Amino acid sequence: MTTLRVASLLPSATEMVCAVGAEETLVGVSHECDWPPSIVGRPVLTASKIGLSARSGQIDRDIRAVLKDALAVYDIDEDALAAARPDVIVTQDLCDVCAVSLDDVVAAARKLANPDVSIVNLRPLRLADIWEDIRRVGAALDRGREAQAVLADMDRRVEAVRERAARWLERTGDKRPHVLTIEWLDPPMLGGTWMPELIAIAGGAPLVTRPGDRAPTLTHEQLIGLDPAPDVVLVKPCGFPLERTVQEADALSSLLSPMRWPAVREGAVFIADGNAFFNRPGPRIVDSLEILAACLHPVAFADMARRHAGAFRRFGIRAR
Repeated sequence: MTTLRVASLLPSATEMVCAVGAEETLVGVSHECDWPPSIVGRPVLTASKIGLSARSGQIDRDIRAVLKDALAVYDIDEDALAAARPDVIVTQDLCDVCAVSLDDVVAAARKLANPDVSIVNLRPLRLADIWEDIRRVGAALDRGREAQAVLADMDRRVEAVRERAARWLERTGDKRPHVLTIEWLDPPMLGGTWMPELIAIAGGAPLVTRPGDRAPTLTHEQLIGLDPAPDVVLVKPCGFPLERTVQEADALSSLLSPMRWPAVREGAVFIADGNAFFNRPGPRIVDSLEILAACLHPVAFADMARRHAGAFRRFGIRAR
């Protein structure tokens, strides 16, 4: 049987391909693909037009300027894609800021020597969509049984968090903490899509967004006026590893220090790796859930806090 040749154009897809045991089929990845570490060194098929070394406000302005001119934020290296000779291309059309546009992928695929190249398009908005995407990737690579095994393990871990959080709340008599997640610093955007579901499973009450909602941008006045106010805040900027967020500690302190929220008053503000977790809808979304549970209920999930110690930390807001 001929081995398929797979081009993955986004990090979550690369993780799915590897999770179902098809890492050896990868003949090209995106410039952001970094997990598992063994895929580093594969031919890179995409590039960003936006530098991530700038501060978050400048990155946002640069992206808006590119999109205003009807341009793509990312480029496909068509020569590298042709050299990779893929049979399957995995991409997405959820967000033009997250990966190459589907239109560009389709246009590039038409130029390939293989007229039968298959495009697997992912568009997750809720947790069930992530699970379905893993099934679809598994099916496309003839790894359906492996995909089901991955999903069974994910289901087991999700239910373990759900049940433990419920037992903890029943035992303590505590109410579910109101939780706000921040997906970008400047302007402040809140976590939507699957984040409200993760919060509920981890024993919290999500604020502002509902499952499947796109990330909204809130003004300073809207944040101050949140009612109920958040008991826990998790900051996990999209595309930012933990240390990258730390570099903008001043901006985060400036944003949060005026807020008279219980989370700010009681030191329940956390920062997390928003590049590897939370904003990457693949198998490690369950790791994200465990990190979130450790933030919401530190005593009940102390073991998970230790397990994911390098992925999040409590944030001390600096006085203005």
